[in-house]
Amino acid sequence: MPINTLGVHALVFSGGTTPAEVDYTIAETKKAGYDLLELSLHDAKNLDVPAARASLEAAGLDIVCSRGLAFEADVSSDDPANVARGAQLLHDSLIITHELGGTHFTGALYSALGKYGHALTATGRANVVSTLKELAVEAQGLGMTLGLEICNRYETNVINTAADALRLADDIGHDNVLIHLDSYHMNIEEDDFVRPVHLVGDRLGYVHIGENHRGYLGSGHLDFTSFFHALADIDYTGPITFESFSSAVVSPTLSNDLAIWRNLWNDGPALAAHSKGYLTNMIEGTRAY
Repeated sequence: MPINTLGVHALVFSGGTTPAEVDYTIAETKKAGYDLLELSLHDAKNLDVPAARASLEAAGLDIVCSRGLAFEADVSSDDPANVARGAQLLHDSLIITHELGGTHFTGALYSALGKYGHALTATGRANVVSTLKELAVEAQGLGMTLGLEICNRYETNVINTAADALRLADDIGHDNVLIHLDSYHMNIEEDDFVRPVHLVGDRLGYVHIGENHRGYLGSGHLDFTSFFHALADIDYTGPITFESFSSAVVSPTLSNDLAIWRNLWNDGPALAAHSKGYLTNMIEGTRAY
């Protein structure tokens, strides 16, 4: 059996978070054999939190929540009003995660999710650090950790590499702020799949596995063997979550943010089952000696 908790992103099954969509997503996550569901909070206004928690508990699933911000609610902005709106979104999302029973809130917590037309300013970075310091203290009081998901240059201008993320985490200065690696983004920004994992080491708190085109695992060109060997090198025992997107399942907001314009699959449950087997085999194969 894999030593890691294995998860799947909700957008493999449903685009939104209405009660019916959440119930369907939880049922399919359980059916595919996963331990954890990752839920994006971009559509949180439709989420019935007590009902979702009850369904998760009934299914015996862990929950991780994620999100990025918006340009009008961006903690990396120079505009104090934008920063304040972003800080409020982060606070609200942290509370939702806690109320769902989750202990880990992750994603692009430091910026809007989209292409910036300029480099990050010194003021903007200072605003990120200040805001996330406060959020980390709040999370600590709830027994929670935060994840800094490293995203590519077309989705943020704040952190694009593991080295960037470690510097930001050092400046935030709280032990409950962990690094979140994602193979899809690493393929764009990192030199390889090994050195960033070694660099992050025991500060790695969450992992996304996604192909270079975000489709079926093994159908693209990513060197997952090296990546999983590197995870074994650092004895990573935390969650590993499969993330994939297709225009077959459309989120009201996130599909546009992530530029999901084409169908890479049509059957979410079949994709989820395949990916569970792929991840299990990869972990067992790279931990076999």
